[in-house]
Amino acid sequence: MKITLPHASSVRTAPPSIVLRAVGVSKSYDGQAVLSGVSLAVARGERLALTGPSGSGKTTLLNCLGGVDRHDGGSIEFLGRRLESLNQTELARLRRRHAGTIFQFFHLLPTLTAAENIELPLQLLGTPAGDRVMRVRNLLERVGIAGRADALPSKLSGGEMQRVAIARALVHEPDVLLADEPTGNLDSGNGARILDLLRELTDERGVALILVTHSDEAAAICHRSIHLRDGHIH
Repeated sequence: MKITLPHASSVRTAPPSIVLRAVGVSKSYDGQAVLSGVSLAVARGERLALTGPSGSGKTTLLNCLGGVDRHDGGSIEFLGRRLESLNQTELARLRRRHAGTIFQFFHLLPTLTAAENIELPLQLLGTPAGDRVMRVRNLLERVGIAGRADALPSKLSGGEMQRVAIARALVHEPDVLLADEPTGNLDSGNGARILDLLRELTDERGVALILVTHSDEAAAICHRSIHLRDGHIH
């Protein structure tokens, strides 16, 4: 019996899986509109840059997408769950399990070593100790600072601290990585290395990256950019 396979051009490929979607999102502070009718969607494994001048609403949008700030209007779906329908406990649980965050100023806990900072999200999730040790060791090696595992943040350079922050954001295998000016506090050489690392790790792990940046170099590692001005997409 002869089996006829469909022609390559007739084979349908599955559409990309959307992990985060915003529809008509608005946000105001003290009666001043910061976001107005913002809509976007981000697929699994996609890197999206949020660009625009200071005060355009980039960080506010990032915080709303991650459930840190409550949006006033519109809808945000994170893995199919509407953030506006979740209470604070449910939001915290969703962020803890499915989101990772990288900040411009690292936000490492000063009394914990590099390895302990990376391990913290796994402790909060109740991950078994043996699994925690393995994941931390693997990520320390992957970000190139295995020899600095026992160093406190005060003994690390800016580039090393950002590597620790990236490892901490990825150690629990999130679906979405939220990065707010991750190279803004680094020199150009360290910034370029951090961007290379972010591109490699998000490709390897299929993590969606939403990157707030003023930097053309940072935006260039993303698949596409959205430009914000006065709270609107342009």
